[in-house]
Amino acid sequence: MENGTGAAERLKKINARMAEAARQAGRAPDSVSLIAVSKTFGAEAILPVIEAGQLRFGENRVQEAKAKWPAILDAHRGIELHLIGPLQSNKAKEAVALFDVIHTVDRPKIARVIAGEMKAQGRALRLFIQVNTGNEPQKAGVAPAGTQALYEQCRDDFGLRVEGLMCIPPIDEPPEPHFDLLAGLAADLGLTGLSMGMSADFEAAIRHGATHIRVGSAIFGARE
Repeated sequence: MENGTGAAERLKKINARMAEAARQAGRAPDSVSLIAVSKTFGAEAILPVIEAGQLRFGENRVQEAKAKWPAILDAHRGIELHLIGPLQSNKAKEAVALFDVIHTVDRPKIARVIAGEMKAQGRALRLFIQVNTGNEPQKAGVAPAGTQALYEQCRDDFGLRVEGLMCIPPIDEPPEPHFDLLAGLAADLGLTGLSMGMSADFEAAIRHGATHIRVGSAIFGARE
């Protein structure tokens, strides 16, 4: 139970830091949503965080989420699940059935498959386009220069409502220029959602307009 108590205390501190960062940026604290990234952690670590009031959770892998979340969701109402890792088309059916929000739409093929699954299942997920702001070859995401074209395909060809953009800045660069780039791209498209900022840089992300921050280790502790 000590781990759970620790996670609940850390959650409280993160919420306080979020609120302060928002206030310093002249924003309302409730204009930023915290996604607690629970990848690699089991129900015993997640439940104390739910009991402490957290309802938004992020997972990287569909199979891992499918193994642990259905039982938790059956026991707890009002939870919102966010897919924040890359989505393969062969996992789209399961992802659409389980998640409420997908942050990693990054190519026309996956957008088309998501649209088909949402129609087949009668579900309307909230969607973000992932932008590879650093043009890193090893990382998922559409190139900044291709963001508008992908957004228009999602909207016009597949009938998808995209809520915003998401990025993961390069680990060896200051994140602020990437946050600014993402915010500018979103503004150009008339999108209000900005999924950016993690445990090490979420306060900077809030200062640069983040609406969703993704915090894992600062809540749950170090991953094994």
